[in-house]
Amino acid sequence: MSDRFELYLTCPKGLEGLLAEEARGLGLEEVREHTSAIRGSADMETAYRLCLWSRLGNRVLLVLKRFAMKNADELYDGVHEVEWQDHLEPAGTLAVEFSGHGSGIDNTHFGALKVKDAIVDKLRTRDGERPSVDKLNPDLRVHLRLERGEAILSLDLSGHSLHQRGYRLQQGAAPLKENLAAAVLIRAGWPRIAAEGGALADPMCGVGTFLVEAAMIAADIAPNLKRERWGFSAWLGHVPALWRKLHDEALARAQAGLARPPLWIRGYEADPRLIQPGRNNVERAGLSDWVKIYQGEVGTFEPRPDQNQKGLVICNPPYGERLGDEASLLYLYQNLGERLRQACLNWEAAVFTGAPDLGKRMGIRSHKQYAFWNGALPCKLLLIKVQPDQFVTGERRQPERDSNGNDGQRSPVAVASEPARLSEGGQMFANRLQKNLKQLSKWAKREQVGCYRLYDADMPEYALAIDLYQDWVHVQEYAAPRSVDPEKAQARLFDALAAIPQALGIDQSRVVVKRRERQSGTRQYERQNTQGQFMEVREGGVKLLVNLTDYLDTGLFLDHRPMRMRIQREAAGKRFLNLFCYTATASVHAAKGGARSTTSVDLSRTYLDWARRNLSLNGFSEKNRLEQGDVMAWLQACRDEFDLIFIDPPTFSNSKRMEGVFDVQRDHVELLDLAVARLAPGGVLYFSNNFRKFQLDERLAERYAVEEISAQTLDPDFARNSKIHRAWRIQAR
Repeated sequence: MSDRFELYLTCPKGLEGLLAEEARGLGLEEVREHTSAIRGSADMETAYRLCLWSRLGNRVLLVLKRFAMKNADELYDGVHEVEWQDHLEPAGTLAVEFSGHGSGIDNTHFGALKVKDAIVDKLRTRDGERPSVDKLNPDLRVHLRLERGEAILSLDLSGHSLHQRGYRLQQGAAPLKENLAAAVLIRAGWPRIAAEGGALADPMCGVGTFLVEAAMIAADIAPNLKRERWGFSAWLGHVPALWRKLHDEALARAQAGLARPPLWIRGYEADPRLIQPGRNNVERAGLSDWVKIYQGEVGTFEPRPDQNQKGLVICNPPYGERLGDEASLLYLYQNLGERLRQACLNWEAAVFTGAPDLGKRMGIRSHKQYAFWNGALPCKLLLIKVQPDQFVTGERRQPERDSNGNDGQRSPVAVASEPARLSEGGQMFANRLQKNLKQLSKWAKREQVGCYRLYDADMPEYALAIDLYQDWVHVQEYAAPRSVDPEKAQARLFDALAAIPQALGIDQSRVVVKRRERQSGTRQYERQNTQGQFMEVREGGVKLLVNLTDYLDTGLFLDHRPMRMRIQREAAGKRFLNLFCYTATASVHAAKGGARSTTSVDLSRTYLDWARRNLSLNGFSEKNRLEQGDVMAWLQACRDEFDLIFIDPPTFSNSKRMEGVFDVQRDHVELLDLAVARLAPGGVLYFSNNFRKFQLDERLAERYAVEEISAQTLDPDFARNSKIHRAWRIQAR
């Protein structure tokens, strides 16, 4: 074989420039960048050095041959021509990876099969001995990339991807790959800071990936020093003496680095479940003297190295994928910015984020931004100098430049230890909340109402519904029309979320956010989260359970409060029927009012269990039936009579437990006919629904005494939105 080779190094998307710089420093020549890869020429010593020392690469591929091909036969022939006896024993094992398509190869599995057949046929002995396939730990890992009619045939010298250093056997829910973490550290200037003896702190360290990679850089430890098996370990072209020399040199450098006084490298993690896995990873990396991990919240983060020592704060905040993450993430970034300003003055900071808009809420300008990819997710690295002249101090919008020199805009946010300073729109929103609170809190106190609607899209550009549940705030974001720029809608949401705690004097941790859209099919019943936190609230002398986090609705329809109170007043001695009962809050009120019995019907087991808990909480378990079933079918089979009936159906339902589909506009006549048939003489039926376009069928007034009472069923908190529901009182003539 030649003394020089073409090498092809792969890497995560966006790291090509950094990898090229690193590879040049390790001896690669004639370097050229490609998408997620670089290539160049080198001797075997450099190839080995790249395997051992590359902190950024995924694989080191040694190119055996490039050849043009037009079809599968030419692919087979081109691979077969290689002198495979120089690389693999006939009894050896191999694995083939194939990427690309074209030239008659549209299936990578088929392409890999043709490559494997060519190698096996070349090495097959007269007595039939031939290599076998081992996808996990082969003697030789072959890679063929098909690119615009050219086949590039390579040996994978790395074996398993180089990002797998071997120390991280335990990881959190969204781990950052080791080579991406190293790239972020390098972009953040950690090699320079470490050389100056600086410190490093990660306030959201997870299982410690940034910490371990930072310590390996600072202690001059080759990232793959502890790897025992390589792609070249059983390769016939391997030069063990050369490899041992390089490995011994790296080992000596690591020993010398670890013998130096360790730098101050600390991680803090709020989730107690991640502390021990993080410490285990540090110990496996052999860095327990350098890296310490403690449990700690971002809100109390304060690095405490030696007096006057400075360094780098680095973190990868969670991105948020669940319903309601917007609020917790906004406040997380605000808290991070506050802690940087208060506890890390004159430090440098690097925030790696998949939500760069939230980075604008920290109250500190970044002096540089770099684009990265974390898998398929586009991310930004925000580099910050924590100095007073970088703090955002008012309503000014300061331009900054990204890594490409483009001007950007920063939103006005918090300063120093003061509360977050709101944008102009955020302040207007806060003023509206305070105005509404001043008006409604007097009424709520007088009427002993603990849960009420404070705001319902009063300002159209802030399309939110905000409800107070005692000392909690429940925020529902209405889906913005397609005509609204999503970025502007997101910015307004963040402005509103920043304003809520200040305007209402409520802790950030007690704000829950959900996005409200039309719920199709069974999604209206689906759990949105799994916290299982139920809170007891009071209304009209009864206790009710609400859950602010797990479902789109909380278990208590606030707009029906007057209807529930009416039912309580009229229920004494009556048999009460609650159809589409949800969590049976109306049944609890009927029982409180002295109903002889209550019957509550719903299709959802989840809501009926909730209803059972509501009744039990008030001591009403007896004489109060809960029935699971399709309301229409249940009414058709029912022969009981009731003195008071309440019906609050969904607009639309197609649960798999019911036959057909329920549509309130189409089916309300049949529903009401069936229900009125169950009324005792003199009985009353209350019918309500929230479908904004609903029209009651005029024929019903010909058969029954029908009175619309919508205006009577709205309390002051819903007076601003009279279309929240419509309600009727119906009796048999």
